[in-house]
Amino acid sequence: MALKGKEIRNMNEKEKEKKLEELRLELVKARTAKTGSSKIKEIRRMIARMLTLNNPDKLNKKHKNSASSVGSSNNTQKK
Repeated sequence: MALKGKEIRNMNEKEKEKKLEELRLELVKARTAKTGSSKIKEIRRMIARMLTLNNPDKLNKKHKNSASSVGSSNNTQKK
């Protein structure tokens, strides 16, 4: 039951928060029940997908800031 990006984008904020809580709870249950690593991996990926699609503006802003600071660093290594 993997979530697709389209499904996540169609959810409202309350639904996203509720689904994220459910996934986190499911992850805890899977870890304590010694479920196979493939199930844990799938849950972790769904959580990551939810968080990524939930905060696209923050990610774009962070990426732009880090890209602009790459060329402006001072090279102060001793020779």
